[in-house]
Amino acid sequence: MAVKVLVVDDSGFFRRRVSEILSADPSIQVVGTATNGKEAIDQAIALKPDVITMDYEMPMMDGITAVRHIMQRCPTPVLMFSSLTHEGARVTLDALDAGAVDFLPKNFEDISRNPEKVKQLLCEKVHSISRSNRRSLFSAPAPAPVAAAPAPTTSFGRPAPAPVARPAPAPAPVRTAAPSAHSPAPKRKAYKLVAIGTSTGGPVALQRVLTQLPANFPAPIVLIQHMPAAFTKAFAERLDKLCRISVKEAEDGDILRPGLALLAPGGKQMMVDGRGAIKILPGDERLNYKPCVDITFGSAAKSYGDKVLAVVLTGMGADGREGARLLKQGGSAIWAQDEASCVIYGMPMAIVKADLADAIYSLDDIGKHLVEACL
Repeated sequence: MAVKVLVVDDSGFFRRRVSEILSADPSIQVVGTATNGKEAIDQAIALKPDVITMDYEMPMMDGITAVRHIMQRCPTPVLMFSSLTHEGARVTLDALDAGAVDFLPKNFEDISRNPEKVKQLLCEKVHSISRSNRRSLFSAPAPAPVAAAPAPTTSFGRPAPAPVARPAPAPAPVRTAAPSAHSPAPKRKAYKLVAIGTSTGGPVALQRVLTQLPANFPAPIVLIQHMPAAFTKAFAERLDKLCRISVKEAEDGDILRPGLALLAPGGKQMMVDGRGAIKILPGDERLNYKPCVDITFGSAAKSYGDKVLAVVLTGMGADGREGARLLKQGGSAIWAQDEASCVIYGMPMAIVKADLADAIYSLDDIGKHLVEACL
C-alpha cells in the first residue's frame, strides 16, 4: 500500500517540486497540499495521511504551531524542512520538541542541481518515518483554538511568517507512556566513559535522558547524533541550558571530564584516546554518517577496554552495531533502547539482533539507570 503524504508549504514552487518528486515514487501517493499551518491541520484531519512534510515559515500559522495542533488532534509523523543556519537549527529543534519526527535541509539549489540525490533522500525519509512508532509521538496539553488572522506582507509582496512565541522548552517533554523493558537494574561500576549514539528521534531522546543526570554525574559522556554541521552547535547549546550537567559541541583537543557531555560536530568524525583527549577528524565521504557512531565507539573500545558504558537510542539503520561489537569484545557494557519507546527501532534493533545488548531499557528508564550504574 502506498504511503499517503500531505505536502505543506506556502511556496507554490516548493509544493509542486516536492509533490513531483514524491509522486514519481510508485509507493508514495501525495493525497493533498496545504499553504499554511491552519490548512495543514484541516487537511491532516480530513485526509489522514501517513506522513506530513512541513515548512516552518508560513502565513496565518507557522509550522511549529501546526505540528503541536496536529499531534494533539491526529498524531501523524511529520518531516520538517529547515534552513541550514544556526537560527534554522534552533527552529528545527523546536519543531522536534513539538513532535516532528525528522527534518531535511530546505535547499532550492540542491533541488535543481542534484535532482536524483534529492529525490532519493526525500523518498527514503518519507518511507522511514512512515514506519515510525506513533505511540512515541508528542502528546501535549490542548493548544489554544485556531484563529485565522489577516496575513501581513513583506516588502516583496510575499506573506510574512506569523510571529512565534518561544518559551523555554521543558526539561522532559510529556509523551505517551510506553511499556517498560524488563532488564534488571544495572550494577554499579567505575566507568571511565559513557558513550551514547542515536539518529532519528535522537534529539528529544537525548534531552529526556540527559536531563535526568545530576550535576555531579561522575563519568565523562560523548554523544553521537546524526545531524548536519549547522545543527550540532545549536543542539549542544540547547542541551546545556536544559541539563544540570554541562554540554558542548566537541572540539579537537577537548578533554573528557566528569559531568561534561561532548557532542560530536556534524559533518565530522569524533574519536577519543586513552589520555581522555578528543580528536575531531574531517568527515570521510565514503562513510554514510558524519558523525558515525561506529567510529566513536570503536575508538572508545581501543582506549578504554572494559570501562565503557555504551547506549544506543532510537534511529534508522545499524550505525553503532560494529562499534558495539568491539566494545563488547573488550568487556564493556552495551544498552539498547526498547522498541516500544523508540521513534524508529532500527539502531537498537541491530544491537539486540546481534546479541550485543547487556540490557534493554525504555527511554524514560535510561537516565535513572545511568545514575544507578555510575554513581
